[in-house]
Amino acid sequence: MTADGKTCEWCGSGVTDSVTTVYWELPDGTRSIEIHDVPGILCGSCGMEYQDEEVIMDIEDQLMLMDTKAIPKSVDFKELLQMPKFLKKNYFRF
Repeated sequence: MTADGKTCEWCGSGVTDSVTTVYWELPDGTRSIEIHDVPGILCGSCGMEYQDEEVIMDIEDQLMLMDTKAIPKSVDFKELLQMPKFLKKNYFRF
């Protein structure tokens, strides 16, 4: 499936949507977690696979707003975003 009108941030070629596993360091630096089924972008030309800014912000905000001790070593993206939060929004994002 094509990422409508998007081009690779590295080489400028056309990209496709993908789903991947990523590894993320928790905000407190105590450990990293494995996140499955994360929406991403794949470049068939240079081979780069990455997440767009909106997905990155969703993950980072969720990790800033919740009890990270409750996160297992491995979690599904949708499951992570549905975990309970301490705050309603990230007040550090301007």
